[in-house]
Amino acid sequence: MTMNQHTITEIEHRKRVDKILSDLLQDHSRSQIQSWIEEGNVKLNGESVKANQKGQAGESLTWEIPETKPLILEAKDIPLDIVYEDEDLLVVNKAKGMVVHPSAGHRTGTLVHALLFHCTDLSGINGVERPGIVHRIDMDTSGLLVVAKNDFSHQHLSEQLQEKTLKRTYEAIVHGEVGHETGLIDAPIGRDPKDRQKMGVVENGKPAVTHFRVLDRFPHYTHVECQLETGRTHQIRVHMQYIGFPLVGDPKYGQRKSLDVQGQALHAKQIAFIHPRTEKRMEFEAAPPAVFTEALDQIRKMY
Repeated sequence: MTMNQHTITEIEHRKRVDKILSDLLQDHSRSQIQSWIEEGNVKLNGESVKANQKGQAGESLTWEIPETKPLILEAKDIPLDIVYEDEDLLVVNKAKGMVVHPSAGHRTGTLVHALLFHCTDLSGINGVERPGIVHRIDMDTSGLLVVAKNDFSHQHLSEQLQEKTLKRTYEAIVHGEVGHETGLIDAPIGRDPKDRQKMGVVENGKPAVTHFRVLDRFPHYTHVECQLETGRTHQIRVHMQYIGFPLVGDPKYGQRKSLDVQGQALHAKQIAFIHPRTEKRMEFEAAPPAVFTEALDQIRKMY
């Protein structure tokens, strides 16, 4: 790795370190630069730094760009529902039960393994185990994901995520009767201090905003549409549970007695973004899986 150095200018005085580097290194996304900071590859006056730390004029900012590691994941011939594809990106309708990328306990059979079999050109920004992955959805959440085929596309799509212009809309079935036709949940999300395996609404969490509207209402259930303004881990699941309407079938945040929908009743039905190269707005929609619609039919028959 090559050491790079920059002296903070008067114009950059009191700017966040990650913003300074993002302005300097326009071929790299801000999220990528933040990962370098977390890994200790960025120093301020020779000392480790945090992404939100502010630099002072005259201070020395140094950084090393990590070398891209060779991809070691094995491609797997797993069926994919590809909604759209071109030389820059894919839009995939992920099946319920499929893990997006390798993690502890899920080392194979993921969306990434399937993508590697389908195409060899995926972006490397998110590292060896997450090639092409711009954003993710939970294993038991079905629906649409956009995947980057190159770093140029990945950077632009990541910036749209940060700027909240990449729109993601979900359908969910929740316990209880939601009284309002529309609503907004603005509550910070972080690791649950009582259970590190869960997320929760916590005072020092990251900002999280979810919009919702009622699609259909039943005596003990509500069919809702949710739109994410931010993308925190388990955001919809945590937010709906926080306001008293946990998702049907949610094994982590839901009720013990629930309908059998093989995990939370949550489907990413729409995604919209600006194409990185053509700069045209693109919007895609995918119907929920059979297990979701069958649950709605079951509820309707109850009442």
